[in-house]
Amino acid sequence: MEILIAAGAAAAVCGILALLLGLFLGFSGNAFKVEVDEREEAICGVLPGNNCGGCGYAGCSGLAAAIVKGEAPVNQCPVGGAPVAAQIGEIMGVKPEAGVKKVAFVKCAGTCDKTKNDYEYTGIEDCAAMAFVPNGGPKSCNYGCMGYGSCVKACPFDAIHIVNGVAVVDKEACKACGKCIAVCPKNLIELVPYDAKHIVQCNSKDKGVSVTKACETGCIACGICVKNCPSDAVHVENNIAYIDQEKCTGCGICAEKCPKKIIL
Repeated sequence: MEILIAAGAAAAVCGILALLLGLFLGFSGNAFKVEVDEREEAICGVLPGNNCGGCGYAGCSGLAAAIVKGEAPVNQCPVGGAPVAAQIGEIMGVKPEAGVKKVAFVKCAGTCDKTKNDYEYTGIEDCAAMAFVPNGGPKSCNYGCMGYGSCVKACPFDAIHIVNGVAVVDKEACKACGKCIAVCPKNLIELVPYDAKHIVQCNSKDKGVSVTKACETGCIACGICVKNCPSDAVHVENNIAYIDQEKCTGCGICAEKCPKKIIL
């Protein structure tokens, strides 16, 4: 009998404790509840949900919070583009600014048949790992694409592939998230306007003689493109030609005159 009484008392105590704990948790939940702006939730529902980080924030929820706080523009998402920006603009009651659609571009044309190798390499096929091998990798050009595909692995949209030893971006699949740019140890990839008329497909800072020895198609900084550009859109800096996309009219003279045919 005493055992039954003790068991009943223990059960009652446990029940009371459970009730008190539930009340405490309920009170705490209300006391420390973080209010979420309804607009933030609505924006999260509009964003693609890739959480790629291309916007500069920690995932889509981070961007949504920043937009609501006024810390980021409504067109900050590079994946969603103009359609998503328009929807977010409606939620926020503002008109999104017109943005230029951009895509990633690999500044290298040193394919297997155009570039030379200093030695044969067998080992881990990872671009970052090349920092620990002689001369930064087997290719003679220290500025070119190594072709081991770190950018391919980083791309969440399957928009970049290795073709004949060089990374090539699929413009239609690219969302300009910047993942490939961040992972490339050679800083070969940059964002350019989707409708860019002409781009220099080389990144070498070496002088012309050294470039010619390493790659058949590298920019030799001869300046012919600069002299022939009627809109002053081409300049040579650090032994490499650059095209100002805002000044470029797409006349094609630079590409026509380039002796190395390195201007697309």
